[in-house]
Amino acid sequence: MTSIEDDTRWLDATDQARLVREGKVSARELAEAAINRITAGNPQLNAVNYEWFDHGRELATAVDRDKASTAFAGVPFLLKDLHTFYAGFPISNGNKAMKAANYTPNFSTTLVERFAAQRLVFLGRTTSPEWGSVPVTEPEAWGISRNPWNLDRTCGGSSGGSAAAVATGMVPIAHASDGGGSVRIPASCCGLVGLKVSQGRITVGPTRLETNLGVELCVSRSVRDTAAILDAVHGPGVGDLVIAPPPTRPYVQELGAPTGRLRIGFATTRFTGEPIHPDCVEAVTRTAALLDSLGHHVEPAVPAALDDPRATARFSALWATNMAANRVGLADLLGRPVTIDDVELMNWSMAEYATRLSALDYSNTISAAGAFRREVARWWTEGWDLLLTPTLSAPPLPVGTSRNNPADPGETGRIAIDWAPFTAQFNTTGQPAISLPMHWSDEGLPIGVQLVAAYAREDVLIRVASQLESAAPWAQRHPNP
Repeated sequence: MTSIEDDTRWLDATDQARLVREGKVSARELAEAAINRITAGNPQLNAVNYEWFDHGRELATAVDRDKASTAFAGVPFLLKDLHTFYAGFPISNGNKAMKAANYTPNFSTTLVERFAAQRLVFLGRTTSPEWGSVPVTEPEAWGISRNPWNLDRTCGGSSGGSAAAVATGMVPIAHASDGGGSVRIPASCCGLVGLKVSQGRITVGPTRLETNLGVELCVSRSVRDTAAILDAVHGPGVGDLVIAPPPTRPYVQELGAPTGRLRIGFATTRFTGEPIHPDCVEAVTRTAALLDSLGHHVEPAVPAALDDPRATARFSALWATNMAANRVGLADLLGRPVTIDDVELMNWSMAEYATRLSALDYSNTISAAGAFRREVARWWTEGWDLLLTPTLSAPPLPVGTSRNNPADPGETGRIAIDWAPFTAQFNTTGQPAISLPMHWSDEGLPIGVQLVAAYAREDVLIRVASQLESAAPWAQRHPNP
């Protein structure tokens, strides 16, 4: 005999919402099934750090009572523990001092309001590294989050808790954000779909600016879920400074739509030409061959501007400035000065570095980043449609590889740059990029590939991702419960 808990575990959000809409399963039943899966699986994974089960039951009951019929009404959902303020519910941003203070906002960010308007059923928050600063999820505040495909490996970061929860079937879809790869990296580690949208595609207001590096959406198990939730929540908010051009039609209409013959360049080395792990090379070469067989023109080629020796230092200066701003923001939230005991060493060190930069240094960095953005984007105006790369330079790292080292606070940053050399560039350029689970290693670890499109061309990414999903489906691949 099967149960709703088992029957719905591997259904994507689109199918779970359909069951509710058709009256085959109630939203309350879906919520209870998800709660049971979280309760059973979270002790091993540490994916969910705040549990709001009673609140989720109330939301689900209201969906059933109101007969809500949005695209995602009744679907169990988790918010990442980073920047997503939800009125009346605590958030820590992965920080131990904020956790200890039980900081609870009295307002919701705009994207959370849009998720709520979809009648998604919030069951809690997912673990994030402090301020989303590293590509693994091992914050001192909450401990290590693990990869459901291999508990000794990282689930990635900074949306690692969300990815682990979706990959193990706790929920079908979860919130994620990306300032340097934080949607795409955990999607690659956990065998999921992870779309980093264009800068200005989805508001990050009212607490953050679209002119910065970070964007938000989700990790999911299907391209159609990603397309549908993007349809549901995209668009500017009040006072946004960057607004991506609106799509010409709903993103779900790109699913299965003809792609035409696209010109696709691909990389099997770092942009500097240095080698990467053979599993990541194989993931790209197999995907390139598949795209070729589907009628696309595919050849080794990358924008020359990506081989920029100044790119790492430029991004690091912007990233460190964000850490310094986070430290100031933490003091404001706590209502007291922040000390080194309140912040993890790696982030404190980055914040200290940023305080040594002058306003002129920062202005010059912003100007250089703008020039880099134009030079990289030029490649897409010269006849190329997509860039294919590995998402990462190696399979998921063993847990504990990237941790605070008092003797060398900069070590975590060097590990991050070495392991994730393909993602942060496109936060600087603002282009959309998607990680797809196109390969598994002989050890059974997911290996993602990244596709990058021209600015505001999420439609092309979704069209091609849908084509790849049909040609090499991954829906039946999931870790052992």
